[in-house]
Amino acid sequence: MADIFHEVDEEVRRERLAKIWERYSGLIIAACVLLVAAVGGWRGYEWYVARQAAIAGSQFEAAVTLAEANKSAEAQTAFDKVAAEAPGGYRTLARFRAAAELAKTKKDEAVKAYDALASDGSLGALWQDLASIRAGLLLVDTAPLAEMQKRLEPLADSGRVYRHSARDLLALSAWRVKDAAAAKKYLGMISGDAETPPGIRSRADVLAALMAGNGKS
Repeated sequence: MADIFHEVDEEVRRERLAKIWERYSGLIIAACVLLVAAVGGWRGYEWYVARQAAIAGSQFEAAVTLAEANKSAEAQTAFDKVAAEAPGGYRTLARFRAAAELAKTKKDEAVKAYDALASDGSLGALWQDLASIRAGLLLVDTAPLAEMQKRLEPLADSGRVYRHSARDLLALSAWRVKDAAAAKKYLGMISGDAETPPGIRSRADVLAALMAGNGKS
């Protein structure tokens, strides 16, 4: 008897499946086609992205090779091309390297390039702060202290990743213009931060000693 009931149940299920297929076969086939197309499209997109990244990587390496050979003009052109055409990561790196090449011969233009990076909110705070530090490095020997403070004091706050470099540059700028009060302020920030790198701490000690010597004379 159990076998008979089982066969009846199977027959009922087959009839139900047949009715479902008869009613919805078009939709089922369409869904399967869409699924296959979606998977194929995603695979195609992945291949395209990987190919573009590989091309950008090769172009970036070629630009680096030009830079290492001291062919600044050619390197800058190559980095600009990567920055204009490459995916996001390589584009950002190329913009920084292009600015670095400009800095070798055209400091003012390099500062503008770094400023453009610093004001580009799409890059994120870390990249923007790094661009501000790079611009500060180019300006520390010439820019007024007020300009350096405007550029770098926000980066010198506790918790900012590049605070050590910002404080170092601000202390050097203040010392250059003989603003002892400002220099002591930044040197105090450097010495009071337990995470200050040894190189910056040593430079601050030297600067403090020079200021002390000048004060005695």
